[in-house]
Amino acid sequence: MAVQNDTLLDINGLKMHFPVKSNGLLRRTIGAVKAVDGLSFSVKRGETLGLVGESGCGKSTTGRAILQLHRPTAGTVSFDGTDLTKLKGEAMRQMRRKVQIIFQDPYASLNPRMTVGDIVGEPIRVHGLRTGKDVRTRVEELLRVVGLNPYFINRYPHEFSGGQRQRIGIARALAVEPDFIVCDEPVSALDVSIQAQIINLLQDLQGQFGLTYLFIAHNLSVVKHISDRVAVMYLGKMVELAPSKDLYANPMHPYTQALLSAVPIPDPEVEKQRQRIILQGDVPSPLNPPTGCHFHTRCPIVIDKCKAEDPPFHDYGGGHFVACWRATESQEQMNLKLQ
Repeated sequence: MAVQNDTLLDINGLKMHFPVKSNGLLRRTIGAVKAVDGLSFSVKRGETLGLVGESGCGKSTTGRAILQLHRPTAGTVSFDGTDLTKLKGEAMRQMRRKVQIIFQDPYASLNPRMTVGDIVGEPIRVHGLRTGKDVRTRVEELLRVVGLNPYFINRYPHEFSGGQRQRIGIARALAVEPDFIVCDEPVSALDVSIQAQIINLLQDLQGQFGLTYLFIAHNLSVVKHISDRVAVMYLGKMVELAPSKDLYANPMHPYTQALLSAVPIPDPEVEKQRQRIILQGDVPSPLNPPTGCHFHTRCPIVIDKCKAEDPPFHDYGGGHFVACWRATESQEQMNLKLQ
């Protein structure tokens, strides 16, 4: 995947806090769920940034906040030099041509009362990209691009398999000719064999149309295959960000090490000798996150400083960022814990 040096998306201090209301008539705000709590990162034009973490860590909320489907509580989202958080009305509608999303559920994200032609053709009509018979011609072209027969244009979503429905979702995202697409766990609901087909399709489309992806997923093997860089989230914060090969070969944060230890290796002998890192306890509530490092309640190598001070997101060389007070010694210490 060829990556240029210019930045397409720049996120600075992004926060997404959902208010919690009390019961009763007055419904006062008594707290906030800190789903995303101060993210700062950038995405280069033409690259794929993988975003991983446990369920509830804020991955999907981050993607939706970037697209302004959720209006961020704080922070800026600069897309190609334009701050999306300041756009409203027609200006935001026009910007949606450039930023699109592929949803996780390929069935719930499609209107069951609309045909494939209407689903893919609607954004083309809304943005005035084609009119009359040209809309149908463009829809048929998009169906071919994503590997579907144009003959299916008059069928409904329930007449397709999960993989085919996801291809329809991809065609809909491509309909407005975007520059940036948030892939919100686009293969997690699909069979393994179909996952590979969709991943290969996304890579082919990236090369063909020069797309930039934020690829959100649970499956670290999938993320490794498609991503140029990988970011790891935990409880609303980013704990590690590095080039894909570097992160998988040299994970520096204890949480990343635990995630990677759970990825199965397709070699029985190697898998037999490998030891898992089992984290104790549950993920704390984002309504009342721990002080200091959010991971300290489950970290096997925690020290007092971790409980009191939030570690900075520091670059340890080669674009490998880690938020951990013990990043330089974490691998040695985690190995000692396993012995």
